[in-house]
Amino acid sequence: MITGNPKPSALARAVNLGGWAMKEAGVPRPSLGADSLLDAARRRTGLADFGDPSFEMPFRLLVESLEKDSGLSLLGRIAARQDLKRILSNRLRMEDDCRRHPEIRAGAVPRPLFITGMPRTGTTLLHGLLAQDPVSRSPLGWETMYPSPPPQRSRYKLDKRIEIAQFQMRWLYRIIPEFRKIHPVAARLPQECLVVTAPSFYSFQFQTTHYVPTYQEWFEAQDLTPSYAGHKQFLQHLQWRCAGDWWVLKAPAHIFGLEALFGTYPDARVVMTHRDPLPVVASLASLTAVLRSAFSDTVDPRTVGPEMSERWGRGLLKALADRDAGRVPAEQVLDVSYGSLVDDPIGTVRSIYAWADIPFSDAAEQRMRAFLAEHRKDKHGRHEYGFDQFGLDPDTEIERYREYSKRFGLDGRSFPQ
Repeated sequence: MITGNPKPSALARAVNLGGWAMKEAGVPRPSLGADSLLDAARRRTGLADFGDPSFEMPFRLLVESLEKDSGLSLLGRIAARQDLKRILSNRLRMEDDCRRHPEIRAGAVPRPLFITGMPRTGTTLLHGLLAQDPVSRSPLGWETMYPSPPPQRSRYKLDKRIEIAQFQMRWLYRIIPEFRKIHPVAARLPQECLVVTAPSFYSFQFQTTHYVPTYQEWFEAQDLTPSYAGHKQFLQHLQWRCAGDWWVLKAPAHIFGLEALFGTYPDARVVMTHRDPLPVVASLASLTAVLRSAFSDTVDPRTVGPEMSERWGRGLLKALADRDAGRVPAEQVLDVSYGSLVDDPIGTVRSIYAWADIPFSDAAEQRMRAFLAEHRKDKHGRHEYGFDQFGLDPDTEIERYREYSKRFGLDGRSFPQ
């Protein structure tokens, strides 16, 4: 079992030591003022129109929570500022693209296939597999980081933004080497929908890397329709000159918004993955602690575990309640076992294709098998984590997920050691 607080890399520690020296010397830290960030994005792009102004209130609330709650280190402050400037700049550029090409937002997004479920339940593996079908379309890492101008099919595999994004993603692994064992990121790998919803600032992305309770409490009380409206506009942007037959999309956070998802995409298909919840919450706590520790000096793993389990337990109950109450179409949701996916990934994909009435081609199967060979489990080392490390009480967690475990035939008492 791994114990103690995740340690930042030597690079992160060196940057943060510089931050303490700057503070002692009275040198100003990088600003996270909302107006400063908005002005920086305008200067960077030479544009002024951010589009729908509904983003601004949650953006300002997020910045306030970053300043007040997150305990940002110097590296965390630099990373947050750069990330927010990039997101705001993307808003400006995408709005300008649509002003010059209004047909972008007229594009249909027919029958998208969404993958969701609790984090750490195989959603990334399944997304990577389904994205291999040559006629499907998934948002890749590079184009979600730099969506403007919209990608072109003729240059899709050669776009100069691929190397820019890959360079930045390599830095993430240098700053957080442990992250490589936990979750794959790369410019040409499919990216999840948290990044797609980020420009609306109605997004679960920010709680992953920062402790932002002021923002998160507000966000989880909202109707998520604005989040999915922004999600659809992002897809319309990416598909305008480079469409597929259908979108394959993924985010565990969709469990919080199934009703809004189907309100935006009434013909969507949703695959929901299920795994014994006790190793899930421990693995999720480990992932969150590793990410946050790179950007904050105040992360306590023993508070991260309860925070994550309470949040995602609520989301899981909400998703099941929405299904049981008929707020989402039952025939458009398929439940998939994590065990089945791991034991027989190609067979699981076949069953999903049969349910969704999608032809399963030989080309798709060959590419999926090649993907499995290239991205084998524990390729970069084993992700090790324990239960007690993250302040998780066994009896509390067993009770929290008792009905869920019973409903889907899960053990519900399997503790990671």
